[in-house]
Amino acid sequence: MNVQKHTNTIRFIPRLLASTLVMILILTQEEARACTRIFYEAGDGSYITGRSMDWSDAKAAMNFWLFPKGMQRNGGVGEGSITWTSKYGSVVISIYEAATSDGLNEAGLAGNLLYLAEADYGNAKKRGKPTISVGGWLQYILDNYATVDEVVKAMEADPFTVVSANLPDGKPATAHIAISDPSGDSAIFEYINGKLQVHHGKQYKVMTNSPVYNQQLAINTYWSQIGGDNFLPGTISAADRFVRASYALKSSPKFKDHRTAIASVFSQVRAVSVPLGMSNPAKPNIASTLWRSVIDQKRMRYYFDSVINPSVVWLDFNNLNFKEGSKVLSMKMDAPNDAGGEVSSQLKPAQPFKFLAAKN
Repeated sequence: MNVQKHTNTIRFIPRLLASTLVMILILTQEEARACTRIFYEAGDGSYITGRSMDWSDAKAAMNFWLFPKGMQRNGGVGEGSITWTSKYGSVVISIYEAATSDGLNEAGLAGNLLYLAEADYGNAKKRGKPTISVGGWLQYILDNYATVDEVVKAMEADPFTVVSANLPDGKPATAHIAISDPSGDSAIFEYINGKLQVHHGKQYKVMTNSPVYNQQLAINTYWSQIGGDNFLPGTISAADRFVRASYALKSSPKFKDHRTAIASVFSQVRAVSVPLGMSNPAKPNIASTLWRSVIDQKRMRYYFDSVINPSVVWLDFNNLNFKEGSKVLSMKMDAPNDAGGEVSSQLKPAQPFKFLAAKN
């Protein structure tokens, strides 16, 4: 046996054992819902945000919405809800017509709401702050701010208490948020043990689900030392997806060609998606990918890729009207047709959905 090769093998064994222990720890913390978000820098200096929506209820309604500026809003949880008037128009994707799960406003600020089992927003009565539904949390951000820095400063002032409730499928709505802007700035917001945790900086390009973000970063640091060219964790757990998404994003070229850059983001998100219909009787919380979105924050295009639709659809903001007093528009995405392409003409007038609230 070659001495150098034998030495490398000996050195690799402790790492392999350690990686096995890490995977065992991860699998014991598997999340109840799953999603992945990446933030890609193209070769022309522009930025693209991509995400997958993994959900166990394949019948959950997912719709496009256009909200103009100047809308009168409230937190949606009754007396004591925070109120505001939207400064920016936005396009969002709702889930169950109860929560804004994804969105882009006319200033180029993008946001993604992902499931987090460990989220704890604190006791609303004890905190004594105005309240907002978890379903309206991301919408509040998109309505009021143009940049990540503005959002971070506003959220650090602790303006409200997020209130959760059960979703129509009976599961609690607990989540964290990732935001990004055209400058390349990024931030992650989590409420842990009733306190807001903020990770702010261009380096925070990937987010999945459990465990909490600090632990995700630590796990990813471990795998970075091993090197993705040698070995990557392969399960569909959130921590494994975080590692694989981070490696792919780091390894991907910064394409200057716009079409290729969009394709790169789609391919990276698809690579960490969970096959439709995948289930495990021993792990009922595993969820299939239902759709993916890609947001081009320079060209202001919002792409939607349903796993049951063979064609990608998108909205071009140049074709949309966000002026104060204009109509709220919507387009159902839970039963898409086969037509792909730019679909702004298919948006129809609709009443705004109500944010998720607990039933009395």
